[in-house]
Amino acid sequence: MDHCFRIRKGLYLLFLLSLSGVVCVSIRYSLPEEKKSGSLVANVLKDLKLGPGELSARRAQLVSKSNKQYFQLDTRSGNLFVNEKIDREALCGKMEPCLLLSEIVLQNPLKIYNVETEIEDVNDNSPVFSKNEFELAIPEHVPASTRFPLESAQDADLGENSVQNYTLSSNENFQLEIRSARGGKKKLELVLEKPLDREKKAQFGLTLTAVDGGKPQRTGIVQIKINVMDINDNFPQFVQSEYTVGLKENSPRDTLVLKVEARDLDLGSNAEITYSFHQVPEEIEHLFHLHQTTGEITVLGPVDYEKETSFDMDIKATDGGGLSGHCKVLVEIEDENDNAPEISVITVTSPLAEDSPVDTLVVLFSVRDRDSGDNGRTSCSVEMNLPFQLKSTLNNYYQLVTQRPLDREKVPEYNITITATDRGSPRLTTKRIISVLVSDINDNSPVFEKSKYEMQVWENNIPGLLVGSIHAVDLDVEQNAKVTYSLVPGNASGAPAASYVSINSETGNLYVLRSLDYEQIKEFEVRVRASDGGSPPLSSEVVVRVVVLDENDNAPFFLYPLQNSTSPCNELVPKSVEAGYLVTKVVAVDGDSGQNSWLSYELLKATDPGLFSIGAQNGEVKTRRPLTERDTNKQRLIILVRDNGHPPQTSTATLNILSVDGFSDPYLNIASVSHEVGEEDGSLTMYLVICLAAVSFVFLICIIVFVVIKMHKKESSFITALPQFPPTLPEIPETGVDSQSGSLSRTYHYDVCLTGGSLSSDFRFLRPLIPVFSMGDRNISENHRISSISQETPELVDGQQHREKSETSKTGKRFLAAVIRFRFKS
Repeated sequence: MDHCFRIRKGLYLLFLLSLSGVVCVSIRYSLPEEKKSGSLVANVLKDLKLGPGELSARRAQLVSKSNKQYFQLDTRSGNLFVNEKIDREALCGKMEPCLLLSEIVLQNPLKIYNVETEIEDVNDNSPVFSKNEFELAIPEHVPASTRFPLESAQDADLGENSVQNYTLSSNENFQLEIRSARGGKKKLELVLEKPLDREKKAQFGLTLTAVDGGKPQRTGIVQIKINVMDINDNFPQFVQSEYTVGLKENSPRDTLVLKVEARDLDLGSNAEITYSFHQVPEEIEHLFHLHQTTGEITVLGPVDYEKETSFDMDIKATDGGGLSGHCKVLVEIEDENDNAPEISVITVTSPLAEDSPVDTLVVLFSVRDRDSGDNGRTSCSVEMNLPFQLKSTLNNYYQLVTQRPLDREKVPEYNITITATDRGSPRLTTKRIISVLVSDINDNSPVFEKSKYEMQVWENNIPGLLVGSIHAVDLDVEQNAKVTYSLVPGNASGAPAASYVSINSETGNLYVLRSLDYEQIKEFEVRVRASDGGSPPLSSEVVVRVVVLDENDNAPFFLYPLQNSTSPCNELVPKSVEAGYLVTKVVAVDGDSGQNSWLSYELLKATDPGLFSIGAQNGEVKTRRPLTERDTNKQRLIILVRDNGHPPQTSTATLNILSVDGFSDPYLNIASVSHEVGEEDGSLTMYLVICLAAVSFVFLICIIVFVVIKMHKKESSFITALPQFPPTLPEIPETGVDSQSGSLSRTYHYDVCLTGGSLSSDFRFLRPLIPVFSMGDRNISENHRISSISQETPELVDGQQHREKSETSKTGKRFLAAVIRFRFKS
């Protein structure tokens, strides 16, 4: 009946496994310890009955059940390799068999194979005694056949590789006897064969050798020192020969585990008992402490149920006479819920396409708890407000799949919190956050930050100057959001847009390709297209208006008087003029616009600054007062015109004004009007000193000449010199206006007086010249800022100085005066 029930139960289990679609199969391998990394363990294709390449196709993964990944699976060949060198003693200790558990997880469909790898022991450890020398104190009255327990050697290896035999150096009194104990351990006893006589021999030195069964054999040696003592005929006896006690794991330090007690019927020092561990592993000495006098066993180090479930130790009680008794203590460790569940992620699908269908696998993970019983049973959950669903499979494996469609523009990334909780008391919880990115599809066009852009650039810019930046945003990501900029083909102000500006395809920076002139082009518009990198690409366009700003780059230019570096401009003024008389009007223009073209005039320099003034706005040159006899006949004005730009630009012009009593020919040659040499401000003091000396010298000469003339009055004569006119003269229009000069109609009155002491021996006709030029004359530069100033040629100055010297010497005894009046209407 019981057999039928087991068969029925197995059929039910098989039926459930077939419904879930997950089959678990176990395979087992063996491997010697200390194998190097990369050593072949086995090929799993044959054991799993899979074809080549099927492991890769089904995304096979090797999941280790231990803390380290000791093996590595090559999914292409199916070979299972050693990933890290394995030490069986460090991994399992004395536990047999030593198994490493792992799982091979296949997908589509999900299938799990349990892989058990047995680590076989090799003889890599020699037998070791706890001390290099043992000391025994044996009373001399001990009868023959008395047995003395000895500590056996410890060998970390197992089976034939562990300690198999012991040998004792030859002697007459002692013999070694080996007895088998529980768990396959060997107990050593030193048997007294011949009674001792302390008076004959008080000390014995023996050598104990432990031999294991490995190939090659390994040995361990310890020296036994035996001291023969006086009579002590009672051995300590424990109240109990065996103690069993339970201890919770993670108990704090100094927690009392057990108190052992031994009694000795002797008296005095022979009854004083001390307790010690006897033949225990080094691990026990690190975890527990035995008080020598009280026999209390307390916790010394951390006790972990997951590492060791129980501890077996021997306690030795020794009296003052050297006699000892022994007892067994078994400490059973009780499990506590001190390990939180561990979440191991197998597969994460990230990025996840936003158009993924429902039930698409997102995360595959497993949950493991190292505790036992209810402390090791776990449950798993995720947040409820996510578009994902958690499905449980066998062996604590879980699948997280999509539950509803995704939208990357609303939620581009999900931070999924997986919570695993055990059933212990109190319950422990582990949380694991997994980030899943949602991949994009190209469903958004680039959008400009502005509906229309307006940029400004100053004229005379440097070619390649950055005007501004255009920026468009695409809600998509990666390649679909990569925006490139380009100019839409078209014309701007009658020329191709690409000839004016260019745009950086990546940054959207707009550059001017050539220097712009406000006087030629004031603004233009171009269209810019922004395209994304999707397939197919989406684009949008925007209008960019570029406004050229005027710059004060043109200096004022004189239309009158024209400064063409050929001959100065001269104006004739009657000596009888009154204050406010209009001498002439200065006209200048500026090629700029706005306030950069607002002009103002000022008198920069004059022979007599108080004689003439100029209108700041209209440029009219007027007399400020009537002319007097003291005023020189030749007045030189330097006129400055300034625009209103920042910084302002200026130009200067030179105007010569001749004051005359009257004249008859308007074509008086202007060559007789000497050019005054501009005085340097820095040499003004020197020139004043020279002028003062010259005036004093001339005054002295005049006194001498006057005396000489009076003495030779009868011999003096008057000579009237008539001027020599040019043989041919240009015709003067009846209107009285010079068609070439462009000056206004007016009557000039010239008075010319020649004396024997004049600075010039020639007389030439003076004629005001006002050149007429075309506004479109290419020889006149628009950027001409400062007009040249008329200067006397060096040859003319040298000639005048020579004539002054000759005339002064010749006319010392004569005086000539002539007055000629010329009147003409022009």
